[in-house]
Amino acid sequence: MEDDRRVKLERLRADGIDPFPPDFDGVTPIARVHAAHGTLEPGEETDVSFRVAGRLTARRGHGRATFLDLVDRSGRIQLHARLDVLGQEAFDRLTSLDLGDLIGADGTAFKSRRGELSLRTDAWRLLAKSLRPPPEKFHGLEDTETRYRRRELDLIANEEARRLFVLRSRVVAAIRRYLDEHDFLEVETPVLQPLYGGAAARPFTTHHNQLDRDLYLRIATELYLKRLVVGGLERVYELGKNFRNEGISPKHNPEFTMLEWYEAYADYEDAAARLEELVAYVAGEVGYSGELDLTPPWRRLTLRAAIEEWTGIDVLAAREPAALVSVARERGIADLDASETWPRLVDDLLSKHVEPALDQPTFIFDYPEELSPFAKAHRSASPEDRLVERFECFAAGIEIANAFSELNDPHEQRARFEAQRAELAAGDEEAQPFDEDFVRALEHGMPPTGGLGLGIDRLVMVLSGRRSIREVVLFPAMR
Repeated sequence: MEDDRRVKLERLRADGIDPFPPDFDGVTPIARVHAAHGTLEPGEETDVSFRVAGRLTARRGHGRATFLDLVDRSGRIQLHARLDVLGQEAFDRLTSLDLGDLIGADGTAFKSRRGELSLRTDAWRLLAKSLRPPPEKFHGLEDTETRYRRRELDLIANEEARRLFVLRSRVVAAIRRYLDEHDFLEVETPVLQPLYGGAAARPFTTHHNQLDRDLYLRIATELYLKRLVVGGLERVYELGKNFRNEGISPKHNPEFTMLEWYEAYADYEDAAARLEELVAYVAGEVGYSGELDLTPPWRRLTLRAAIEEWTGIDVLAAREPAALVSVARERGIADLDASETWPRLVDDLLSKHVEPALDQPTFIFDYPEELSPFAKAHRSASPEDRLVERFECFAAGIEIANAFSELNDPHEQRARFEAQRAELAAGDEEAQPFDEDFVRALEHGMPPTGGLGLGIDRLVMVLSGRRSIREVVLFPAMR
C-alpha cells in the first residue's frame, strides 16, 4: 500500500506536478459553506462558487462521474466531479488519488437528490500527497495507546477528537475574554526559575551551562504574580504551563495548563464568586449542555464539615497523626498511612473519601494552616483550630480550582516558610523552600489580595464529560 503511494508520488513528479505546492489561497471553511447553503432543497442548484480544501476521506462512483468526501477542521462536504467538466487528464488524476491525500477544489454549491450539500467541481489541485494510509480507513482509531501517542492519527480518524480540541481552544479563548473584560492584565512570568515555589510538589531540575547553576521548571506562577501585585499591577493573570515531577493518573499529567489570577482588595469569597461567574460564562460561550448545574451560586461546605459528612471524622479534634489514624480505623477507614504527616492524612481523607462524591460544583472552605502556607489566617475561626482562608472547588468528582485570601504579612510568611523548611529537612520533598526574594517583596507591602488557580485541563474534562486528563491533552506523557 505504501509502496503504491510512493510510486504515484514519483509519477507525479515525473509529470511535472508538484505534490507539495507552497500555498492555496482563498480557502473557505467547509462549515461556512454549510451555513450559507445548508437549507437548499434536494436537487436545488446555485451559481455560488466556493474554494475548499481538506483531506480526502471517501470516494464513490465510476465511469464519467465520481463523488468524493472532503474533510477539514470544520466539517465534511461532498465533491461531485465530472469528466466532461474537468477533462480527461484532471479527472483521471482525481479518481486515482489515495484516501488521505490533501486536495483543494473549486466548485458551485448544490444539494444532491439525496439531500447532501455538495460542490460541482470545476477545478482541483493536489496539496499534499499522503504516503501512509489513513488509520482504520477513517472508521475510527480505537486503540487508546495509539490515540494518545499519535494524536495526529486520532484527529484524522475521529471527528469527536477534533471537536474536543476545538472545544478546548474555545474554552481558553472565553477565559481570556472574560478576564480581559474585567480589567485583568495578562502577564508572563519565568518558566525557568532559580527557586521553585507556590505549591506542594517536586520540581523538574535542569542546568544552565553559561550560569553554571541549577534551575527549576516552575510548579506554579503564584509567587511571581503576587510580586506584580506588590508592584501595583492590581489585577493580573497568567495562563500557561506548569510542571510537576509527580505521578501520572487520570487526573495528573506532569506538564499541565493552569490559570492563576490575583486581584487586589479582594478575598477568597470574592474569588469564589468570580470563579462561579467565569465558569458559567465559559459554559455559555461554548454551548455546554451536560448534566452539571453550573449556575451560581454553588454549594459551599467547610473542609471540617465535608470530611465529617462523608467519613464521620472530625479532623480538627484529632490533630496528631496517630490520633487521626486511630479514629479513622474506628470508622472503618484503613487506607491511611500512619507514617504520614497530619496534613497529608487530612488531604488523603479529602481526596479519597470526599472528592469522588462531589459531582455538582462544590466549594470546600477553610483549610488547616498546615495545608496552606500562603493563605491568610481565618478572620473568625478560633485560634486553636489554626484555619486559613482557603477553598478548593470540585466538580464531576475532581478538584478544578484552589484559592486563598493571600497572606500579606511578611513576618507571618517568614514563619510559614521556616515551618516548610523544617518539613523539607525532615524529608518532605514537596515542601515549599524558603524564598527570601518573595518575603522581601512582601515587606514593601502587598494589598489585601484574593488569588485563584484553575486547572484548564480539568475544566475541559468537566465541560466535555471526559474522565481522563489524557483525553483532553493533545500529547500527554506516556510510559
